[in-house]
Amino acid sequence: MTGGQTKPVTRLALLTTVVLTLSDAACADDPVRFNEQIRPLLSDRCLYCHGPDEKHREADLRLDVREGAVGDAATPRVIVPGKAEASELWRRITSSDPDERMPPPHAKKPNFTANELAVIRRWIEEGAEYEGHWAFLPLRTDPPPAVTGVTHPIDAFVRAKLQGTKIVPSPPADRATLIRRVTLDLTGLLPTPEEIAAFAHDEQPAAYDRLVDRLLASPAYGERWGRHWLDQARYADSNGYAIDGPREAWPYRDWVIDALNRDMPFDQFTIEQLAGDLLPSPTKSQLVATGFHRNTLINQEGGTDREQFRVEATMDRVNTTGAVWLGLTVGCAQCHSHKFDPISQQEYYRLFAFFNAAQDANDRGPAVEVVRGELFGQPAAVDRGPTPLPAAELARLRQTWEQTRREQLEHALAARPSTGSRWSPVRVVSARTESGAELDVLDDGSLLAPADVSPTDRYTVTIASDLPRIAAVRLRVLTHNSLPKRGPGRAGNGNFVLTEFHLRADGADQKFTQAAADHEQPNFSASDAIDGNPKTGWAINVGKNSTAVMNADHEAWFVLASPLAGDTAHLTITMAHDLNEHYLVGRFALDVSSSSEVPPSAADSALLAALQKPEKERSKAEQTLVQSAFEKAEPRARAPEKKRANPDIAQAMVMRDLPQPRETFLLTRGDFTRPNKELGPLTPGVIGAIAPPIDEARHRVDLARRVGAPDNPPNSCVTGQPLLIPFVC
Repeated sequence: MTGGQTKPVTRLALLTTVVLTLSDAACADDPVRFNEQIRPLLSDRCLYCHGPDEKHREADLRLDVREGAVGDAATPRVIVPGKAEASELWRRITSSDPDERMPPPHAKKPNFTANELAVIRRWIEEGAEYEGHWAFLPLRTDPPPAVTGVTHPIDAFVRAKLQGTKIVPSPPADRATLIRRVTLDLTGLLPTPEEIAAFAHDEQPAAYDRLVDRLLASPAYGERWGRHWLDQARYADSNGYAIDGPREAWPYRDWVIDALNRDMPFDQFTIEQLAGDLLPSPTKSQLVATGFHRNTLINQEGGTDREQFRVEATMDRVNTTGAVWLGLTVGCAQCHSHKFDPISQQEYYRLFAFFNAAQDANDRGPAVEVVRGELFGQPAAVDRGPTPLPAAELARLRQTWEQTRREQLEHALAARPSTGSRWSPVRVVSARTESGAELDVLDDGSLLAPADVSPTDRYTVTIASDLPRIAAVRLRVLTHNSLPKRGPGRAGNGNFVLTEFHLRADGADQKFTQAAADHEQPNFSASDAIDGNPKTGWAINVGKNSTAVMNADHEAWFVLASPLAGDTAHLTITMAHDLNEHYLVGRFALDVSSSSEVPPSAADSALLAALQKPEKERSKAEQTLVQSAFEKAEPRARAPEKKRANPDIAQAMVMRDLPQPRETFLLTRGDFTRPNKELGPLTPGVIGAIAPPIDEARHRVDLARRVGAPDNPPNSCVTGQPLLIPFVC
């Protein structure tokens, strides 16, 4: 215990002791326990007609509470404590008269067996003492039995039980077996041979304690045991229902792992998940923790009622809170008062009121940005790209760029010869792919990629030329009947994306400074093949309103920064296709030129024509062309939505409340279209059986502090069971 707060691992040891104590308690000589031996019998045979549900109650008799069954001296009921024979209950359950016997034949319930009757009789004779609902009772602190040969209290309970059943315990495990067991239990991983050897030869005192401490300090501990809590949190990486679209829920998973690894006190663990957003100045970690209740389903189908699924998600939050922190199936009370547990329908909707103010309504709702590793592990290096510029500054830069670019293109196009350079075919020395496939050399010297290339294959072609000087390389992409749509690419529509066009000569990489093509797909220019970015490239699909043809021969030219001497023996061309699967060049040919002057680019000519017009007179296609060219020159002009999704950045869904909470009404039969307005709005509140009750509960923080408090019996009794069971077993 630390500062009055129970830590998760400590709680597990405590709970283990309690469970073993309870399992060992019902011996024949012990007093009859109402919760363990009598309540199950009454629940199965009697409480449907004589329980908490007023609508089904008969003869105005309640057997679930002592006041209803025993009464007092003035109004005695059906049980006379200490006198079974004088009790009407005993007379009815033992009667042979079908008209008198309980449960009656029409209830279709089995009669009490002889053993069950013996237990009931002994209970009445012992005073017919009732107990509160087991989930709301404080833990028993029975001392461990006196057993020789053990040092841990849990071992004492286990050994006493074994001795009572005359079972001899197994001998102590050897060191190799012990480290294997505890490592698997705590981390889910096998120990390494080195760890086994080190533990086997560790003769220092408390070697096992040090081993456990090391495993508890391992990040794998939270990864292993966080899985059990995530099951309770109904964690999923998709939204559910028919569409079941993906969601970015992993930040909450990372928060759980980190919380367990830090041994977060359980009351804090509870508060941050149920109400972290309502804490003063919540941290990002506390906001992400509220993802516990953002694991609800989201229905993305068309035509659905948004309010219906908002209410269903809110009910799921109430039901999950009840199951996880109270150990109760409170969901029964959304339609009617609980048949057996002390939960009225009105109490259910007072719990509902805590969550009814949430902003989300069958949608993603509020979210915070989380970088992978920010909450657990090492933060990922994230390239967020340039910061967008203010609109006024962007407009000024755009005006300056248009003027400068128009002048550059006018000068460049005027200086280029219209006939272009004279190209000389190369000799292919070798041609292969990274996957091991061979490129076929056709009779005209062109190369054809076979069908068995890998989806993002890389071509390596070694060439030779007789030119005394090489200043530029031309790539011709060519159609062929074996290609989809005749190509020239291998994609289904005949397209390709060439993400890299690289030249190596004399053992050194050669740099291209200029690239152009006779046709370029919008935003996929030839210069993108020499920018070193595997996420950009040259492609040839056609834009809207374009007169160009994709499935035709096209060519691109690449100008070297420094021309190569003619005595270069071999040049190696590398062509990469890293962006999209199957978007590979299908058939191509290579030529070289001694001149660095290349024909005018079709894209440059189109851009110049657009820039020479006033902005208001440009067509939509021309506006798109100019904007794309400007964004390439000035990345800060790119709109945020155009950036590719980064898998290392998530928008984690979190809880946030509306400034003005919705009114909460009891929903008749749980139907969101039938609020009981005659009863009036309900204020937030906790089930009355929880003691002490909350005074003036206002929001989820009050709820979290109550159900997560160390002195809350349901918290101590049931919350750790999903984590306890694997430890015990």
